[in-house]
Amino acid sequence: MRPLTEEEVKTLFEKLAKYIGRNITHLIDRQDDPHCFRVHRDRVYYVSETIMRKATSVNPHLMSMGVCFGKFTKTGKFRLHVTALEYLAQYAKYKVWVKPNGEMPFMYGNHILKAHLGRITEDTPEHQGVVILSMSDVPLGFGVTAKSTQDARKMEPTGIIVFHQADVGEYLRNEDTLV
Repeated sequence: MRPLTEEEVKTLFEKLAKYIGRNITHLIDRQDDPHCFRVHRDRVYYVSETIMRKATSVNPHLMSMGVCFGKFTKTGKFRLHVTALEYLAQYAKYKVWVKPNGEMPFMYGNHILKAHLGRITEDTPEHQGVVILSMSDVPLGFGVTAKSTQDARKMEPTGIIVFHQADVGEYLRNEDTLV
């Protein structure tokens, strides 16, 4: 378990900024218990500093600790995992609500169509990271908008509004590789 290098921090924060914007400061500067990001086997974990200090004694045998936010690929890019959804949903700038008939197709890995769109945050730009919620505000996953809010209003019902990135169905589909 090691701290992130400057390049890794930059890559991680650029990816997080697509979804939560300036709310990244809320992740680091917590009043209740300070948290930090740590790398272990190319995976980035968000962990309490008190737990991190205690875990140094079992470091060689440690599988994971804290919440896995994602992993660095071999090319140095950062890929967010669905395990970070709780924090993304809490601090997201832009959100998309899906109708009940669109929840299952999204959780099976499909993109969100205009016909499945319930609501969308006003003034959402094109190619912006969004958190996908059910109509009852339950986080289902996250993705990237294919069209801005204004363009989405003019689309036909079969047009793609949000490109799928991750969903809660991955807990079942990829359970052996998530952690």
